[in-house]
Amino acid sequence: MMLKRFVRSEDGATMVEMAIAMTLLLTLTLGFVDFGYAFYQWNAATKAVQIGARMASISDPVASALTTAAPTTTPGAPVVAGAYGPFVCSYTGTTGSCTNSGAFSAAAFSRIFRGDTANTNDDVCPSLGTNQRPGMCHFFPGLQRSNVVVTYTATGLGYQTRLGGPVPTITVSLQNVNFQFFFLGGLLGFGNFNMPSMLSTVTGEDLKSTSP
Repeated sequence: MMLKRFVRSEDGATMVEMAIAMTLLLTLTLGFVDFGYAFYQWNAATKAVQIGARMASISDPVASALTTAAPTTTPGAPVVAGAYGPFVCSYTGTTGSCTNSGAFSAAAFSRIFRGDTANTNDDVCPSLGTNQRPGMCHFFPGLQRSNVVVTYTATGLGYQTRLGGPVPTITVSLQNVNFQFFFLGGLLGFGNFNMPSMLSTVTGEDLKSTSP
């Protein structure tokens, strides 16, 4: 009789149902929080590459060979597409380099990454001072130099022997950036989602660094 009564008893059923429902509800709530933060990271990355491209267009080129890269056989003639480069500049660990034998300027890269703040050879993002322009790291906290790629391409703009050098098309993009999930990373292993490559493309302007 006691066994039959135990089998038919529904005592505690509500507690079990509540535990199951709360688990699902908590996971869903934390998922909304984490995916909201992922959307913030997406927006921050988009803004960072826009700022990086703008800084690159008005700063000394990271590929220092760019200033003399355009052909000079016919002074004053247009620079044809593909006349030089592309120069793809990035960091691998603590070493910066550019493709196509383009010498790498750490100071120029630092201006893109950090803006007008101190030129240091690390991933630290210094605080901005008065009248200092921000860099990429100020818009995307946690960004590292190895995540940033700066590309200079000849797309048929400018003319040979231009005083300021050729007019490249500049693309700033991100690589190897993962979305950061605080709650779902531990619960469901969402920590390794790679962020799609963000990029912004502009036309080079003065290509020289001057304080505002």
